[in-house]
Amino acid sequence: MPYELENRLVIGVASSAVFDLGESDAVFRREGEAQYRKYQEQHLHAPLGKGIAFPFIKRLLALNDLCSDPEDPLVEVVLLSQNDPDTGLRVMKTIEHHGLGMTRAIFMQGRSPYEFIPALNIALFLSASKRDVDAAINAGYPAGQVLDSQFDDDEDDPSLRIAFDFDGVLAGDESEAVMQRAGLDSFHAHEVLNVAQPHNPGPLKEFFVRIARIQAAEEHHKISNPGYENRLRVSIVTARSAPSHERALNTLKSWGVMANDAFFLGGIEKRRVLQVLKPHIFFDDQSAHLKSTSTVVPSVHIPFGVTNQVG
Repeated sequence: MPYELENRLVIGVASSAVFDLGESDAVFRREGEAQYRKYQEQHLHAPLGKGIAFPFIKRLLALNDLCSDPEDPLVEVVLLSQNDPDTGLRVMKTIEHHGLGMTRAIFMQGRSPYEFIPALNIALFLSASKRDVDAAINAGYPAGQVLDSQFDDDEDDPSLRIAFDFDGVLAGDESEAVMQRAGLDSFHAHEVLNVAQPHNPGPLKEFFVRIARIQAAEEHHKISNPGYENRLRVSIVTARSAPSHERALNTLKSWGVMANDAFFLGGIEKRRVLQVLKPHIFFDDQSAHLKSTSTVVPSVHIPFGVTNQVG
């Protein structure tokens, strides 16, 4: 029987999101493809360093221990690479070296494989390439650009903390458009008027829905393992405040998901909260917010909606 992807959380990652490719990329830019290929062959058995999304991916894959059948995991992470298979071999050996449970990969020489996101039922594609992420978002696919950020991979900490902005990330940009066009008072009036109407989904809504299934799996696991402590924690960190908070919470409830924490900051700098919360990954659609958050936590830009429109 074929390996089914429909009931899993599937993440697609470029090697640039998970590993440190700085030295390899410098060779490519400085000396061209032929020398890059030679360099990768010479360093085939030298593992690449950890990249920004490494702690997130490692902890996400670790949640597969909730499954009784290792052949039926909750999480699948697929490598989507612009390398050809030969130069991509070093990445595969690095995955093996770090003990990451990633066995599936797509290599497409010089082309971004983002077009395969729907074919693989991918709920999130991560890459350090702005061009590739922009193209994926423009095609209607869930994608984020991993930014150069501070990150901590504490080996003794098994927990996985994920933080989301709300508008333009989990929800669509309808309300954000009101904010940009008419200001804060009109935004609040719009949210109060539509408080019972769930928001349209944003790029990462389906990702959150599938994360919620893993949260449910943890709760089920606790029934037969009373001493188990939940590892997965989800937080909303948004510039919304009362009275616009209620529609956001109603929307999450309508999707069948719930955050463990919600921070309705009303313009307080998100970095202040995030440096205490210490998520392993934070998603936001606004570059202005991410400029400061990336100094304290791994930050991902979701280039979606009105705040990212050029001109």
